[in-house]
Amino acid sequence: MPDNSPKIGSTHSDTTTTTAAPSTGSAAKRREDAHEDAGNSGSYKWIWIVVIVILGIGGLVYYRKQQAAEAAAKTKAALANRSVPITTATATTGPIGIYINALGTVTSVYTATITTRVDGQIVSVNYVEGQMVHKGDLLVQIDPRPYQAALTQAEGTLAHDEALLNEARIDLDRYQLAFNRNAIAKQQLDDQIQIVKQYEGSVKNDQGTVASATTNLDYATIKAPINGRVGLRLVDPGNIVTAASGTPLVVITQLQPITVIFSVAEDYLPQIQKQLRQGNKMSVDAFDRNQQIKLTSGKLLTLDNQIDTTTGTVKLKAIFENSDVSLFPNQFVNARLLVDTQQNATLVPAAAIQRNAQGAFVYLVKSNQTAAIQSVTIGTTDGGNAAVQGVKSGDVVAITGFDKLQDGVKVSVQNPAGEGNGSANASSGNGTSASPGSNGSGGQASGSGGNRP
Repeated sequence: MPDNSPKIGSTHSDTTTTTAAPSTGSAAKRREDAHEDAGNSGSYKWIWIVVIVILGIGGLVYYRKQQAAEAAAKTKAALANRSVPITTATATTGPIGIYINALGTVTSVYTATITTRVDGQIVSVNYVEGQMVHKGDLLVQIDPRPYQAALTQAEGTLAHDEALLNEARIDLDRYQLAFNRNAIAKQQLDDQIQIVKQYEGSVKNDQGTVASATTNLDYATIKAPINGRVGLRLVDPGNIVTAASGTPLVVITQLQPITVIFSVAEDYLPQIQKQLRQGNKMSVDAFDRNQQIKLTSGKLLTLDNQIDTTTGTVKLKAIFENSDVSLFPNQFVNARLLVDTQQNATLVPAAAIQRNAQGAFVYLVKSNQTAAIQSVTIGTTDGGNAAVQGVKSGDVVAITGFDKLQDGVKVSVQNPAGEGNGSANASSGNGTSASPGSNGSGGQASGSGGNRP
């Protein structure tokens, strides 16, 4: 008995020790597992947060799209129920001109730079700067007294020699009678005949001197050689002028009529020559620098006799009456030459023509008061009208309200009172404008901007 107790205690102690070791390892393992579970739980938490955020954003985007779709549907419904106010024009059939556009310079038919042909002091200047003068009007007076004195001397010499001539002729008549009676020798008669001829030569010389003095006296009075406009005053009374100096006294430019010189591409030469050979007076319009205001109209006068090889153009000259003096020498203008007229073209206002990615189109107004897109092909055009294919005469097209027009939308025509449905103006004076160097095809129509389908 006494020997077993210690063993039992020893055995318990060992057992306890052996059992405690496994318990300690299990606790550590549980702590590690718990730590791992806690880490995994944190990762899952962030994943769920991200998922929730994504779902929230997706829901918001979907909500916004739904709102936009509903707004678009409401807008479409509102447009379908609301009429767009527009003004309209009616397509017509008529002629339209084909033009060539060119840059031109106004040139005077006559320009007179007047200088003195005699020396002397200027007594008076008898014009106002910028004055319109007529042929024969007094402009400048040079002191005429020296030339009047020279004329008087020449006339006196002429009178003296004429008297001598008359006396010699009387003597010749006497000698002739005496010779017929054999009272004098033939030599004496012949001598008298030569004396008469000498005096005749002296008289003729005196007559030339008188004419020269008269001319110089006339040169002292300077008159306008042409009708036109005088420029700024170049000399003042009291100045001495000489014929050798060549200093201008006044410059006159003719304004009525007046010409415009412009150049066109040589490609147009056959068309122009054809019209000239047929005797047609080709119309030419002169526009301002911005090509917005028509200044006046005239006729083609002639063309140059050669083509400029450096530019491939030929010069043309047109003449204008210029009754209102709208053209001024050396003024820059845009010349527009009518080369042909297209007959029986379908015309619409250029403002009705719109454009999109597919090309040019117009909005047709149907009988049920809705707008319909109609594609057109543009032919010749000018600033107001255009010849088109794709519509027919009598079709009503919109010319305003393009910012709200769409295909199929209802419209309400609101033309100004008294106008009704406006028509495209057709005349032979309306047409395309082609710049020099182009191929001569129809110009491009310009349309107002707006929403394009």
